[in-house]
Amino acid sequence: MAVGEEPIVADQQPGKPRKLRTSVKGPLMFSAFWAALAFVSVLVFASGGSAKPLRFDLAFTGAGIAFIVTLVIAAMLSMSYKENAEHLGKGSGVNLSSAKKPPHGFGGHGQDQAGGTPDAPDADGPAAGRP
Repeated sequence: MAVGEEPIVADQQPGKPRKLRTSVKGPLMFSAFWAALAFVSVLVFASGGSAKPLRFDLAFTGAGIAFIVTLVIAAMLSMSYKENAEHLGKGSGVNLSSAKKPPHGFGGHGQDQAGGTPDAPDADGPAAGRP
């Protein structure tokens, strides 16, 4: 973090709602969705058929595990989030424009540089004696 740069938490305005990126609602909704999906799927598949009773104990256990695991994963991913540096979006890369293509080959070597093709064959080259 550079000098004078404030963390993302300080970017919040008092009295205004937080962004979904920094609020708690996003990961909680994500985890609740997967917990509900795990609850329904375990409730259906753990019973072992329509003649047997539904296994709510296993369904609640599966939903709790799914909720905790997804909440921990979402928290770890949100903690690892980092804004890009300002200079990265300024176009300071090697190829500034895709319209400008290198002159020849991958390295951008011209004909007079190493790796380029000569304009005419040398006088003492292998093709010099042929008509």
